[in-house]
Amino acid sequence: MHIRKIITVVDEARSEAGIAAATPLRKVAAVAIVGNPFAGRYQDDLSSLVTASAALGEEISTIARAALGPYPVESYGKGAVIGLSGEQEHGVALLTTVFGNVIRATAGGGKAWVSSLTKRAAPGAAIDVPLAHKDALYVRSHYDGITIALPDAPLPDEIAIICAYANRGRLNHRVGGLASHEIKGEDGLV
Repeated sequence: MHIRKIITVVDEARSEAGIAAATPLRKVAAVAIVGNPFAGRYQDDLSSLVTASAALGEEISTIARAALGPYPVESYGKGAVIGLSGEQEHGVALLTTVFGNVIRATAGGGKAWVSSLTKRAAPGAAIDVPLAHKDALYVRSHYDGITIALPDAPLPDEIAIICAYANRGRLNHRVGGLASHEIKGEDGLV
């Protein structure tokens, strides 16, 4: 798929409620703005989008991982904003397991499913991409998200595809639940 542009977002929180963090919370996202070959028409078979998502995932997950800098990936998420001439299903086709497996591999592995959000919107849209722990969805400290504004995208015949990573849980998290150091087992559960 032809990429018109790539947007990279870095959001680094160093303190919360006046308390400095020993390790900042860095949330990053890489967004590829691509042409939608099915804009304006119904296409029953979307397998070409699923197949194309592997190469897109490789490129933007590498960019997102680099934006995380020296920090390890602890949580991840994915999303898509589909231009108004497309269907939400076009974005979903780009976010299937094929794309998710690339995100996991670039993150150094992950046992949990990759949270996602898709929507149709006009240029200038914003999207909140959910983030969750890469090895267990039940780690409450990592329930978070990153907001991405798309100033000139997606055009009606485009899709914005997004890979997001974070290096830790929320600053000052304290609502209990499974802690990341308690994760065990193949399924990411204790």
